[in-house]
Amino acid sequence: MTTGDGSGTPPEGSVSDETAANEEQAPAEASLEVELEELRSKYLRAVADYQNLRRRSDDERKEWARFTLTSVIVNYLPVLDDLDRALESVDSEIAEHRWVEGVRNVERKFRGVLESSGVQPIEAEGQAFDPAMHEAISYAPGPEGQVVAVVQAGYVIDGRVVRPARVVVGSGQPGGPA
Repeated sequence: MTTGDGSGTPPEGSVSDETAANEEQAPAEASLEVELEELRSKYLRAVADYQNLRRRSDDERKEWARFTLTSVIVNYLPVLDDLDRALESVDSEIAEHRWVEGVRNVERKFRGVLESSGVQPIEAEGQAFDPAMHEAISYAPGPEGQVVAVVQAGYVIDGRVVRPARVVVGSGQPGGPA
């Protein structure tokens, strides 16, 4: 497009002016696109960092709750041991008294509370001795390496040993429990 005066020059505001303006804007747009990409990247890293922080915080909170529960349970296990010993020592003449049944009910309720808290007894008698789950306190005649008696029950919470079972391990000599 040319001016009507015949000089052959484009009028002001024509295509060549727009092209020059576009050429000046191109580096600015590229710079803005680079900056936008950097900001996007920083945003995504910040979101990922926040999610990781939240996950770690949740994990730490769960671990703290598990630690607290374990420390409380460890303090109550001797009470359960005492209840068990008391019930084992009840003479057959008084075994049917109401107060003995009351103690049995307390013991059952106590075990129910432990179970609902995720506490499980360690199965030991008749099992192969496992030093991660059992504490050997003596040997007796019986199958070698096998638990022949449980002296004190052991417990786990979520697969973690709270207290190992204190056990008597077979020595391999004949004459033990079959």
